[in-house]
Amino acid sequence: MPPSTLAPSSKPLSGRYLSLAEREEIALWRVQGHGVREIARRLGRAGSTISRELRRNAATRGGDLAYRASTAQWHAERAARRPKPARLALNAALRTYVQDRLAGAVATPGGAAVAGPVVPWKGRRQGRRQDRRWARAWSPQQIAQRLRRDFPGDETMRLSHEAIYQALYVQGRGALRRELTACLRTGRALRVPRARSCGRGKSFIAPEIMISQRPAEAADRAVPGHWEGDLILGLGSSAIGTLVERATRFTMLLHLPRMVGHGDAREKNGPALAGHGAEAVRDAIAGMITTLPEQLRRSLTWDQGAEMSQHARLRIDTGVQVYFCDPHSPWQRGTNENTNGLLRQYFPKGTDLSTHSADALAAVAATLNARPRKTLGWRTPAEAFDEVLRSTPASVATTP
Repeated sequence: MPPSTLAPSSKPLSGRYLSLAEREEIALWRVQGHGVREIARRLGRAGSTISRELRRNAATRGGDLAYRASTAQWHAERAARRPKPARLALNAALRTYVQDRLAGAVATPGGAAVAGPVVPWKGRRQGRRQDRRWARAWSPQQIAQRLRRDFPGDETMRLSHEAIYQALYVQGRGALRRELTACLRTGRALRVPRARSCGRGKSFIAPEIMISQRPAEAADRAVPGHWEGDLILGLGSSAIGTLVERATRFTMLLHLPRMVGHGDAREKNGPALAGHGAEAVRDAIAGMITTLPEQLRRSLTWDQGAEMSQHARLRIDTGVQVYFCDPHSPWQRGTNENTNGLLRQYFPKGTDLSTHSADALAAVAATLNARPRKTLGWRTPAEAFDEVLRSTPASVATTP
């Protein structure tokens, strides 16, 4: 077979890559028994380029020399055409499997259906939601991963969790019933773009005030004066502030009463009247911590809550350096989290915390500080804190 003549226009714009016509010629000449050097001479290419193309063909086609580049290109272009019918729309068994695990009835081990509660969605600041549906409610990721275990040898029963989300939320891919979004744990009627969720950072947080920059003496509890703080929330947006000293576990509670006008129609962009806004929390911390000697006001570690947006002013007023934990990392304030759990004995969840007076909070704090602690060698936090106070010069103490 005489070699074909390549038109100049068949060569690619870049000399590094082979054109479709060149790849065709390489396959044909190789079948005819020509070597790599001969093919390279005829095409005017380097021998390494021809060798690389042959190795790629052997890897992708299993050594099949009947590979034709134009045919492969046609198959690739046909597979890339959009829109394509969704796999859920074509595979009835796969669609039934997904729907049953999204909205299947909850049943006892014996198979009897369980009548679930009616759970209306009452969130106010979380976007549009649908009322929850009593269902098995597997997540799309659980369904996608379980398919591999339930059908290990059936490649047709494969699906990604992203395909399930698109079938629920994207109109053109709606192979599943739209009302099944009520079976998802979020219950969102609309999907939140990832870029929007990733941009929900706190504007008052800077790298230099993150917990990774906190002094080592605070991490190993060697030096007293490093505190951890948080809010305990209750019914009706009521709250109590907690301050715990890391070395002695000494606890102080912040009284955060509701402000005048709470319960009335709130003014847009007005002050937080629930009592735990940024100004109220700043004043409560400053009023409590300035009663201590300066040596016991070294640092304060808090969550990235909006109530600490005035941390710069707090640092100026009290001299306490404020640090913030990483997002979704309450374990970085383990001492405070443990203390909050102990305080729930006196302030149960679901109760109105605004009914407790400042004297009542002081009594609870005194009670908690009078408990012997194993981590302190069965001393009480009050005894450990008193030892620190006695070793600190009294002349540096200030009055609120």
